[in-house]
Amino acid sequence: MKLKQVFTNGIITENPTFRLLLGMCPTLAISTAAVNGVGMGLATTFVLVFSNLFISLLRNVIPERIRIPAFIIVIATFVTIVDLSIKAFLPALSESLGIYIPLIVVNCIIFARAEAFAFKNPPLPALVDGLGMGIGFTLAITLLSIIRELLGNGTIFGVHILYEGYKPMMIITQAPGGFIMLGLLLAAVNALSNRKNNA
Repeated sequence: MKLKQVFTNGIITENPTFRLLLGMCPTLAISTAAVNGVGMGLATTFVLVFSNLFISLLRNVIPERIRIPAFIIVIATFVTIVDLSIKAFLPALSESLGIYIPLIVVNCIIFARAEAFAFKNPPLPALVDGLGMGIGFTLAITLLSIIRELLGNGTIFGVHILYEGYKPMMIITQAPGGFIMLGLLLAAVNALSNRKNNA
């Protein structure tokens, strides 16, 4: 598989949010503001890239029977780096994302890529796969966050966008609104994909 295909696979063909429906917990929980979506997406991308790279580098020395605990140690190392960095340099974002940064350790996107790709491929393709999947996740969660923030608060990245008399749809920033907006986005993505395939 060519590196370009490996990269675009995570953004389009196997987008973790819109295609594989992985990482739904943070996607629905923190996507109430665009800045949260970008922050969570970039944090997850960092962990994906470096955990994929190191798992691939160590794939020949990690025994098959203990690969899952080994994956957890590698992933937890990079999650800790991200968590402490965000707490140190972006305390407001750290407070917004809360427990969902440490929970990247058990994010099924990270585990899926470690098991399905990084453990079976050389370092460069593994790194590119992590980058593609991370960017795909970041784009998806940011899009969902922008829509929910716009409809729920009338703002994007905290900047007032909609007209002054707009009455925010508060349900959009709550859990039911997250499910509704994600469902609508999934329907739109599937419709576009089917249209492209039938063209």
